[in-house]
Amino acid sequence: MTETIKEHDFIELNYTGKLTDGTVFDTTIEAVAKENGFNNEKANFAPAVICVGEKQILPGLDAQLVDKEIGKNHDVKLSAEEAFGKRDVKKMRIMPISAFKEHNMQPQPGMQIDADGKVGTVSRVSGGRVIVNFNHPLAGKEVVYTVNVIRKVTDVPEQIKSFLTTSMKMPGDKIDVTVNEDKAEIKLPMDLPEQFTEAISQKLAELTKLKEVKFVKAAEKKGEVKSENKN
Repeated sequence: MTETIKEHDFIELNYTGKLTDGTVFDTTIEAVAKENGFNNEKANFAPAVICVGEKQILPGLDAQLVDKEIGKNHDVKLSAEEAFGKRDVKKMRIMPISAFKEHNMQPQPGMQIDADGKVGTVSRVSGGRVIVNFNHPLAGKEVVYTVNVIRKVTDVPEQIKSFLTTSMKMPGDKIDVTVNEDKAEIKLPMDLPEQFTEAISQKLAELTKLKEVKFVKAAEKKGEVKSENKN
């Protein structure tokens, strides 16, 4: 019987994003990354586990996954608005070159900068003025994603761990999840603000249908002895 994706299903998938001219700009597949000259050594090319509807991938792509068949390949076309947005002239800023020189920077076309928490790309340098484009580099572009939906993830510890890995950018081997009947405990190598853990716990309980999800302090390693400095 054919199984399709529903809102809030956890799924494992591979995907590759291309422009309409065939240029690859994103992928989870290592071989595709190498073929297209991706040089980010820190990138982890591996299938992603996401919760559909939680926008853990590009929102426009996420929205197109519902009703797609599990175990199949799918081509998903996204308009500029659905992908990275239209180009907005209001996001083009003229900055004085002195602002760069204050930070010992020599602006050149293509240079990326961070201004007020926003990433922009220098598009032109003319005299004492620098034009910086704060649009997404792919704004205004139609894109096509090839998506392989590998499987539906039903294991609750894996669901919780994958959700935290995506949300917190923390390696999965740093997250310990224990599920006992309708309750789950999560141990991390550090303590997090209570307001944050309460919100995440509530969200995870809602998504996994558990009665309780809570964070607990990571226990000390067995055999670890606290030393006392006695004078």
